Amino acid sequence: MSGIEGFKIKNYRTLRDITLGKLWNTQNRASLTPMTAVIGKNGVGKSTLFDAFGFLSDCLKGGVEEACDARGRGGFERIRSQGNVGSIEFEIYYKEDGNARPITYELAIDLDSDGRPFVKQERLRQRRKGQKTGWPFSFLILNEGKGIAWKGEEEGKQVEEDQEEFDLFNLIERLRKGEAEEESKETEVVELSDKRKLGIATLGSLKQHPRISLFRKFIEGWYLSYFTPDAARSLPLAGPQKHLNIHGDNLGNVVQFMEREHSKKFHSVLENISQKIPGIHKIGTEKSPDGRLLLKFNDRGFKDPFYVQQMSDGTLKVFAYLLLLEDPSPPPFICVEEPENGLYHKLLETLAQEFRAHATGRKGGSQIFITTHQPYFVDALQPEEVWVLEKGQDGFSTIKRASEDPLIQNLVSQGLPLGGLWYSDYLDKR
Repeated sequence: MSGIEGFKIKNYRTLRDITLGKLWNTQNRASLTPMTAVIGKNGVGKSTLFDAFGFLSDCLKGGVEEACDARGRGGFERIRSQGNVGSIEFEIYYKEDGNARPITYELAIDLDSDGRPFVKQERLRQRRKGQKTGWPFSFLILNEGKGIAWKGEEEGKQVEEDQEEFDLFNLIERLRKGEAEEESKETEVVELSDKRKLGIATLGSLKQHPRISLFRKFIEGWYLSYFTPDAARSLPLAGPQKHLNIHGDNLGNVVQFMEREHSKKFHSVLENISQKIPGIHKIGTEKSPDGRLLLKFNDRGFKDPFYVQQMSDGTLKVFAYLLLLEDPSPPPFICVEEPENGLYHKLLETLAQEFRAHATGRKGGSQIFITTHQPYFVDALQPEEVWVLEKGQDGFSTIKRASEDPLIQNLVSQGLPLGGLWYSDYLDKR
């Protein structure tokens, strides 16, 4: 199962400089777990952290300028950390599966001379086979849309940080003049026509760049939940759809797809889901006379079903999340902001357990990343799965792993629930 082992964010709103998990140059730190939850009080930056993933996804789909303005972000100057200059930067340390060599993706976004956001720098690194230590070899280096990409699976170039521009400039010139015969077999000079687009978006669609393509597909596959119950109550036209969309307004279409394409598993899936939603004993679909799809729930004690428009927000949310986890080809990364909203508190532990079971399943599910401020949800988690986000005196966010505190580890090992410790302020700064 592919997953993020660590990531770093700089100059993104209140996230001036935070790191979760391990990076290529911090191998002494523990990786992110298959399920990760970030907790914190209101206003500490949980929504900003969720939006940072959305921003990266939007950069890949539409370019950095469009991403800066999307979803009400308000442009580059509004999302760059207040009072700071320099680039907005991201670093992702990613592994395709348990045996693969990790790949590091680095991205820096800044303003050009005309005040427009552009990709200042972009890089992909990976150690060669058998290389355990030392600098990873870069197989994509782009500075302001110009650079070099290494073809195939294995090759790359070692570039020292303080000589990067010099090395890159000279190698490009040598390749253009035909003076670098050995490198020319492995590399190609890249010059993007639009510096506002990511290099991985363009090169990742080319067959000769399989590693870039692999990483692009990973980010393209992210599922960032913007689910709203009102959207789920809409009546879509009948027609099967393979995956749940980010707003959840195609719930019935996904049920229809599973019913048609996975008929043997379909009824057991719905039975399994209905057992986890209080009061529901059957879920199905019905086609209306005008060709729209009706999602219906049979409530215990009532003969006639209730349609999706009549169901509570909480029931729809739980159903959507559980249906997402039953996807036959799940997304590699699922990010959910505050799943507890609108849910009965006793459902939260069950939901957390379902998320973990999916993320750690033998068949390989999705890596799950959640932001929450609900102690009942946190009660179902382990210290290594939980990160505490706080806001410092300077207004910027800091983050720490709950398992880094020996006292917390000891209290949990003695049977005290993690959410209860957080409620009692044991996870705050001491």
